[in-house]
Amino acid sequence: MTPPPTRRWPDVDAATDRRAALDRYRRHVNKSSAALVELLGAPLPERAEGNHLYDADGVRYLDCAGFGVNLIGHRHPVVIDAVKRQLDASPLVSKPLISRVTADAAQALAGVAPAGLDHVYLTNSGAEAVEVALKLARLHGRTRIIAMRDGFHGKTFGALSVTGRPAYRAPFEPLLPGVEFGEFGDIDDLAGRLSVDAERSCVLLEPILGEGGVHVPPTGYLAAVRELCTRTGALLILDEIQTGLGRVGAWWAADIEDVVPDILLSGKILSGGVVPVGAVLATDEVFRPLDDDPMLHSSTFAGSPLAAAAVGAVLSVLQTENLIAKSAALGIELSGAVRGILAEECPGLVAEVRGRGLLIGMDFTSSDLAVEFLMELLARRVVPSYSLNKYNVLRLTPPATLTAADVAELQEALTGAAREVGRRRARASRIPNVRPASAIPAPPAYPSLPARPSLPTRPAHPDEEFPCAS
Repeated sequence: MTPPPTRRWPDVDAATDRRAALDRYRRHVNKSSAALVELLGAPLPERAEGNHLYDADGVRYLDCAGFGVNLIGHRHPVVIDAVKRQLDASPLVSKPLISRVTADAAQALAGVAPAGLDHVYLTNSGAEAVEVALKLARLHGRTRIIAMRDGFHGKTFGALSVTGRPAYRAPFEPLLPGVEFGEFGDIDDLAGRLSVDAERSCVLLEPILGEGGVHVPPTGYLAAVRELCTRTGALLILDEIQTGLGRVGAWWAADIEDVVPDILLSGKILSGGVVPVGAVLATDEVFRPLDDDPMLHSSTFAGSPLAAAAVGAVLSVLQTENLIAKSAALGIELSGAVRGILAEECPGLVAEVRGRGLLIGMDFTSSDLAVEFLMELLARRVVPSYSLNKYNVLRLTPPATLTAADVAELQEALTGAAREVGRRRARASRIPNVRPASAIPAPPAYPSLPARPSLPTRPAHPDEEFPCAS
């Protein structure tokens, strides 16, 4: 374990250092973001290591945020080693040249994807992956897009057009034409929409609404969506940028109902938080227009050897460390603990705890309560995520590498935060802080999944002196 950082300016006290950094951020980056950090008392991380963040004074925070990126923890040594090696060799290849490392990463990703998604296009971000998917849909004549209310797909122009929160879209309208929003989890609503013009339609959705408040659809919904799209001729895009690669206790949320979309989107976990990267996976038929003419979409840095090296290393770590199964088991343990703690310590303030795997949403009865709880967790040195489309929902998206001590630390922080918020609200309302612990309902159980086949391994380069750590 690397020791925590030392202060860069020993002669400057921590408070002055923090104020100066916030002032620079306010002046040159974004004043509202700086104000929010100041209001919340959030840390300014100087270093990340494993499951923790460290500020300039070495104060340690358990990171359960990152918008779902850090399933394998921060700076995993296997990923760092692979990226350093690639940085020393060839971080970027000039177009139209191609890289063997990119081909290896694409093969590995296709190898753990739902069957038939054999084409992989690596992008610089999840939002760019959405843009590529929308372009592929348009190349197949799909001029009508059915997305979901409260869905989130990014904030580039096309991705914003299909993001289901009007407050984000309104300042930039008119956006892409032909976009409509259905009710997530309601197969009858989608069937009604696809009763007309299905063959020029594309259905785009997340298997679980992440930024939309961790809403899990009814069992069988994704399979019903797949069947409906197949029957009517609509194209199906699943955005698994947040849910994929083990976050929900399966390689992909689609696997839970044995669904194969026409296009699948990946990101976040894909590079272990080391290099920006996203991916579009598609069937041969859907990808054919880009296969025939790669200039229909191109990007200077997309699919760089540096990013591809990170992708290959992350997929190896997920496999060799059995993190998919660990995510499933740890998710059951944590969600049950969270549900019990909140029901016991702040009864009546949380409507529901829901999620799957290590995507856990705490649905407070108001956004004010969610902010209070977030601040209390930060005070106890645990960092949660808020939800961009549902401010009343706080999320826990911790690594699957949490130790028993980390779990105990998280539960202690949750208990203290819930107790403080519950007492504060009880005093304010003069209502006794008593309610049975069963007040927050448990979600349904989900079936276990078969393991993915082992990833192909590539022998070390003959010149490599220090092989990757396991």
